[in-house]
Amino acid sequence: MRLSRHAKIRELLLASEDGLTIKQLERLLQAPDKSLQKTMPNVWGVYIDRWQPAPRGQFASVWMCVNVPDNIPSPKKKKTCTH
Repeated sequence: MRLSRHAKIRELLLASEDGLTIKQLERLLQAPDKSLQKTMPNVWGVYIDRWQPAPRGQFASVWMCVNVPDNIPSPKKKKTCTH
């Protein structure tokens, strides 16, 4: 059974102020880029922030991670009017 890389990916993206491309994540995680390309859409809280030029006239997606607070208060029920 392989370990999930999701937590490590989120950790690396949160530590990177400018985001990371798949190639950068590949080097940091020592993981195949094809595997990361399949994994990224399934990682909670990550998104493509922008595209940057890559070799051969292509573009590379720059991935970011949302910063979710540790202590999120639960929503309060709204009182409804009873007229």
